[in-house]
Amino acid sequence: MKFPHPFLWLTESGQSRAFVVTSVLALLAMASLQMLDMPLRTAAAPLGIISFQFARDLESARRILTSWGPEARVYAGLSLGLDYLFMAAYACALGLGCVLVARRLGRWGGGLAALGVMFSWGQWLAALLDAVENYALIRLLLGSERALWPALAWGCALPKFLLVGLGVLFIGVGGVLCART
Repeated sequence: MKFPHPFLWLTESGQSRAFVVTSVLALLAMASLQMLDMPLRTAAAPLGIISFQFARDLESARRILTSWGPEARVYAGLSLGLDYLFMAAYACALGLGCVLVARRLGRWGGGLAALGVMFSWGQWLAALLDAVENYALIRLLLGSERALWPALAWGCALPKFLLVGLGVLFIGVGGVLCART
């Protein structure tokens, strides 16, 4: 692979092992987040915490927070806290997945490998956006009335999901291409 990626400090076999470990951690964290999300699904927040991430304005965020009540807000706080661990796990797992697929696809030409490396770095950008988004949501959860917070959360959530989706798509499509050859 000609382009530097964020996992050069690991050997190729170490990258494969780290991919497995971080994938398991990411899946466990995701399952835990899903359990914490159950009490957050209300008429005002049909997608739970995701509805809160995309509230976009203070009025919508208030409506969601009101629908949750004090107990559900504790679940939301736990979810946002655990999400910081999930960020590290998914950024590593998806980033490594992109690198591993890019390495195999690199045998066909540099363009696909370069795309995979770019998406690998993109997972770290997604995690950074996720961290900023969570900070904004925590501020709202703690009672802030600043209109900046829901707009900032929305502005970070949108590209975060796009970057993660592109990484997953690259791994999936690239993995199929690699398997077929």
